[in-house]
Amino acid sequence: MLSILRETTPLSEKDCFMVFTREKTDFDFPVHVHPEYELNFIENAKGAQRIMGDSIEEIEDIELALITSSNLEHGWMNHRCVPGTIIKEITIQFHPNLLNDQLLNRNQFRTIQNMFAKAAYGISFSETAIEQIKTKIYDLAADNDGFYSVMKLIELLYELSHDTAARMLSSRSFHAEKQQFNSRRVERIIQFLMENYTREVTLGDVSDLVGMTAVSVSRFLKLRTGRSFVDTLNDIRLGHASRRLIDTTHSVAEIALQSGFNNLSNFNRIFLKKKGCTPSDFRNKYRASKFFL
Repeated sequence: MLSILRETTPLSEKDCFMVFTREKTDFDFPVHVHPEYELNFIENAKGAQRIMGDSIEEIEDIELALITSSNLEHGWMNHRCVPGTIIKEITIQFHPNLLNDQLLNRNQFRTIQNMFAKAAYGISFSETAIEQIKTKIYDLAADNDGFYSVMKLIELLYELSHDTAARMLSSRSFHAEKQQFNSRRVERIIQFLMENYTREVTLGDVSDLVGMTAVSVSRFLKLRTGRSFVDTLNDIRLGHASRRLIDTTHSVAEIALQSGFNNLSNFNRIFLKKKGCTPSDFRNKYRASKFFL
């Protein structure tokens, strides 16, 4: 298994959070991990590439992402960003216990708690939400009053937690964090698929598992997760395949079979549709950005 850079940040135990403001012309920091939660704002870097777990996407002119896992690989690369462009980046890092469980379990903080759970896989916020809070990010970066800046950060997180268009980025099966669905049936289905993704699994198997008709299970999954049964199963298989592409030297054909795809061309087609690149291109892009220890 290939190692990855573990960043040591200057955030001390006595600080609530730290803000780093940079103007630069390129992205020169490799894919990395760190224990602190991170909210990263980027402006004027259209065409740059964001890597978040097994998600590799080209970003637009304005970007805001949240990471709340100590083991989620992430980073930004130059990719097709115009050389010489002045890029604005504001990074906010804070301790995972800044808002402890007792506080997050209160009704008023429940949306932030849900957002933090999703951000274990990386979250990309919508352009609409970013434009609405952009001035608050700049204000926070310029604020020298420690106490009120903490209040501003909490307010910022609260507003972002209401962005219904925010997207989870990394696959559940690529990044080993247990996601809560607030539904025992959904969690039971996901757990079953995670344990059986390498074999042929049908909607009938799942309907028998939870005591529902196949039609009801399909609608239920779509309502609770936003994904159909087939998409859910494929996402789990692709997550495992992506991890194997990065961490092993097995051939693409071997990895397809190990991940539950019995047909190589079908695997390549689904991978290209979901990831925007072929399995071989994904492996090359990811490895080129990693820091080998």
